[in-house]
Amino acid sequence: MTSKRLPAVTSKEVVKVLESIGFQFIRQSGSSHAIYKRADDKRRTNVPMHSGKIIKRKTLKSILKDAGLTVDQFRNLKDE
Repeated sequence: MTSKRLPAVTSKEVVKVLESIGFQFIRQSGSSHAIYKRADDKRRTNVPMHSGKIIKRKTLKSILKDAGLTVDQFRNLKDE
């Protein structure tokens, strides 16, 4: 049984997973947020870009919801 608790990850790790499922960088919003979008279903999400910092759990939960991923799917993609 896997834990439902969100993993502690950096923005770099989140971007790697998003890109692996088809999201592409669209634009930078200000100096610290990147907008990613997937063309086939028009989903988009906003990723805070703070080098080396762990993304807050609530923010990560929102990113996963925007991307249509469960915690387990995210963990599996992250570990590949």
